[in-house]
Amino acid sequence: MPQLGKPPCEEGVILGGAPATPCTTKSKHWTLVAATLGSSLAFIDGTVVNVALPAIQRQLGATTSDAQWIVESYALFLASLLLVGGVLGDRFGRKRIFMIGTALFTLASIGCSLSTAIGPLVVARAVQGIGAALLVPGSLALISATYPPSERGAAIGTWSAFSGITAAVGPVIGGFLVEHYSWTWAFLVNAPAGALLLALCAAKVPESKGDVKAGSIDALGAGLVTIGLAGLVFAFIEAPSRGWAATPVWMAMLVGVAALLLFVRVESRALSPMLPLGLFRERNFAGANVLTLLLYAALGGSLFFVPLNLIQVQGYGATAAGAALLPFIAIMFAMSRWAGSLVDRFGSRLPLTVGPLIAALGFALFALPSVEGGYWTAFFPAICVLGLGMSVTVAPLTTTVMNAVGKELAGTASGINNAVSRTAALLAIALFGLVLTLSFNATLDRELAGLHAPGGLVSAVLEQRQKLAGIVLPDGYASAAVAAMKHAVKVSFVSGFRWVMLISAALAVLSSVSAAILIQGKPANEKR
Repeated sequence: MPQLGKPPCEEGVILGGAPATPCTTKSKHWTLVAATLGSSLAFIDGTVVNVALPAIQRQLGATTSDAQWIVESYALFLASLLLVGGVLGDRFGRKRIFMIGTALFTLASIGCSLSTAIGPLVVARAVQGIGAALLVPGSLALISATYPPSERGAAIGTWSAFSGITAAVGPVIGGFLVEHYSWTWAFLVNAPAGALLLALCAAKVPESKGDVKAGSIDALGAGLVTIGLAGLVFAFIEAPSRGWAATPVWMAMLVGVAALLLFVRVESRALSPMLPLGLFRERNFAGANVLTLLLYAALGGSLFFVPLNLIQVQGYGATAAGAALLPFIAIMFAMSRWAGSLVDRFGSRLPLTVGPLIAALGFALFALPSVEGGYWTAFFPAICVLGLGMSVTVAPLTTTVMNAVGKELAGTASGINNAVSRTAALLAIALFGLVLTLSFNATLDRELAGLHAPGGLVSAVLEQRQKLAGIVLPDGYASAAVAAMKHAVKVSFVSGFRWVMLISAALAVLSSVSAAILIQGKPANEKR
């Protein structure tokens, strides 16, 4: 991603042939408000949907693979087009691309709320992901282009703080809407916010561009990485129901691997690649992104299943499930400033080795709760330990990424690291779903063998096994038999959930090991 140009309304540079007007304090403040609101839309949507999934499953009769596609279709396009979105803003105007992304996101949110079947909902979510890929990089780019360097740090700090607050309250509000009204409101609530944001941008936000040459948008790279990731995700999600021998599954895997290999080759030769592979020659940058890939796969993949466990197995309401992770966000918010100083005091290697180890303990604690685990004794300790581990890790990780490549490539480095984290979660959700489904099926078969339940009830459960804990039991059977069957289904889900959390713990440990091996004690640019 090219380096950002000078603040456009600070020195009156030319934008699209017309002189820009000097920035006023009001215009800068309105830009900050717009950037914060825009990023909040994307952040909230990413967390609220997980809380709404059980209700969507129940109302639309969706399988677990359907639920995964509802999340993955959004994440796929966001992860694969994120870097391109930043370049488009630099070339065609950051405000313009930001507004196009907002409009797409808003219209797609309305489309999600109007969907009455899984297919249209998945398509609308994919369009949301495209909108978010234009919207997310534009939020920080607008701030960087509007605020001079002396004020930029405080502005980004404000953006980060409010984004954290929205990430915390979003699932609670979304859970309330789902629980008391309908899952459609989890999407429809984006419409007025999007309309307000578009009006605000049109009236108050100045335009800016970067130093991007014509023809420098890596469309081929974007297409290849999208096809590659889509192929892998399709194979992992569909394999449990279709089998690995099914032609669509193995063909998708083959195409996905081939496309990603070709993507690497294209990026190594492109004049303006979306993923400059040369940056990975810098040891700290490569090590930070290996850590990101492993740790965020653990985080994004595992937390997808936490609301399903809380709502479908533990019996929480959507509001309570949305609030369950508040301690995680509160700990990260409270410790962010302290954690940011760790690199200055100890160098990069120590916090990036210790933090993931603490997070690994948190993931392991998630594997302990049984079917009837109370929140304060079963889930709260795991959430707090995981929050502590991520707090120790995130700020030093960001600092390491930015310091590794120098100021002139800081935007590119940040964009790559953000894309890596989202790609890690995208693949992990698909892979963890496969693991959970295999464990669920094996455990359910054992449980059913020892139940001696009525044949009709067993058949009804087996026909719905792809819904996992979302299985709906038919009426007309003895309450004792139904209760025993519900327990068997819940035990089977918890068995798979434990495997997911233990794999997440192992990935976190591996991320710690990668930091110990690859990350230098002090940022490389300090040593030179």
